[in-house]
Amino acid sequence: MNINLINNACREMRKDCLIMAKAAGKQGFHFGASFSMIEIAASLYLQVMNINKNMLHDENRDRFILSKGHGVPAVYAALKQIGVLTEQDLYTFKKDETMLYGHPCKNQDLGIEFSSGSLGQGLSFAVGIALALKRKEKNVSRVFVVLGDGECNEGAVWEAAMTASKYHLDNLIAIIDYNHLQYDGETQNIMPMGQIEEKWKSFGWETQTIDGHKVEQCCEAFSAKSSHPKVVIADTVKGKGISFMEHIPSWHFGIMTEKEEKIAWEEIEGDEN
Repeated sequence: MNINLINNACREMRKDCLIMAKAAGKQGFHFGASFSMIEIAASLYLQVMNINKNMLHDENRDRFILSKGHGVPAVYAALKQIGVLTEQDLYTFKKDETMLYGHPCKNQDLGIEFSSGSLGQGLSFAVGIALALKRKEKNVSRVFVVLGDGECNEGAVWEAAMTASKYHLDNLIAIIDYNHLQYDGETQNIMPMGQIEEKWKSFGWETQTIDGHKVEQCCEAFSAKSSHPKVVIADTVKGKGISFMEHIPSWHFGIMTEKEEKIAWEEIEGDEN
């Protein structure tokens, strides 16, 4: 594992998100959700998952589902890092005739396994795929799904969690981007989850809590084998990397002014020094 390489990729991915935000213009951009999951996406695509850019249809590949679909710019940035997308592709984000939409749209040629956007559905998709892989005896393939913490308010998440446990889906790894905020405000105020790790344990899952901005912790947790479905609760900061966005609910979705854009670029590029 080359930690410096992945950390450098994370800085580039944050720059790429700014490029996409600029391309989106007045259509706006999901800053908070994208920046909070940069290290998660980088760790998965650059280190953990079995994905070959030249064999995106390989039956033995690992599958990735982004249930919190509004964070898809982080995934596009990761796909650029592994050579599936180009910088020019990023400049088309949300534009006419683009293939890069504001939420994932299934396109296996780009490594986008499933369309998503209606929160609470991704884990159900992942359970179905993991069960199918088991029945096809594709035992080398794993299914990774990233959910938001606010998304865990949805009852469908817990129905899927029960199903995964019933069928002993040890090839399923759920990752919660636990950034403590959702569109309406703080998750603990909107719908308190209490001890979220204990809740998943009670549903028969192996659980682990990590710092979601430490790539070494991400890589180790996502790679570790388990005899049960596993959930990794990645403690993150919404808007991570841009000071005026961090922990601010209003930056769930927005449009930067020219002054804000200048500050954002200076802060991200300043991390290189």
